[in-house]
Amino acid sequence: MNRDLAAARDLAATVAAQAGRLQLERHDTLRVGAPKAHANDVVSDVDIASERLIVDAITAAWPGDAVQAEEGHGRDGTSGWMWVVDPLDGTRNYISRTGPWSVCVALYEGDQPRVAVVHEPVAGETFSAVDGGGAYLDDHPLTVTGGPSLDKALVGVSFQPNPATKERAAKVVRELLPVSGDIRRLPAALNLVYQAAGRLDGGLALDTNLWDIAAGALIAREAGVVLGGHGDDFTPELTIGAAPSLWPALSAVVRPVLVS
Repeated sequence: MNRDLAAARDLAATVAAQAGRLQLERHDTLRVGAPKAHANDVVSDVDIASERLIVDAITAAWPGDAVQAEEGHGRDGTSGWMWVVDPLDGTRNYISRTGPWSVCVALYEGDQPRVAVVHEPVAGETFSAVDGGGAYLDDHPLTVTGGPSLDKALVGVSFQPNPATKERAAKVVRELLPVSGDIRRLPAALNLVYQAAGRLDGGLALDTNLWDIAAGALIAREAGVVLGGHGDDFTPELTIGAAPSLWPALSAVVRPVLVS
């Protein structure tokens, strides 16, 4: 089944920006629900409203597509295409007003990511990519061609804040911080797109979900970021990204720490 990928990207960017505006408008009146998987896994009524807005728009445009969405508005499909939606990546930052968050939408054809959008509401920035068509920040192309040595590199770190993953993340940070320029903790999608934009030189994400990394990973890859995990392919369990010249050194520090 043929698909106009540019049209899909434009729709994803439009609904992501709409969700971002909703999040800004409702910041002062949000209501926080009960934790999900653990005490740090929080959700607000704004997460749910944002997801409904995005999924309703996608379903209206492509009713045969499947949807995988974090807050439960997913659906089966018949077209062979699937949308992966994280309506608010960085909910804890959003609720506490302590850092950035984003709206993430990706489109898969089978197992292949084809379109990605990550929108940062506060900055008003939209990162996007089409498979084979490059990565963009708004209308500006993104290209990563090099990188500093690890001792000068700024590295993003993302992880699920459950107790077991925090233990694993602490081991990585213990090894990485002394040998890197510095680190920043960020939600996974922004970690990846900031690498695409050259704001971070590299990064890693531990124990994420597909909706956390699907959009950011395609944007990073299209910009020239090297991605991998324990092997050549990144996974939600471990995603390592870096500028090409930094990749060998960063992966050499991270991978051994996480071998079970």
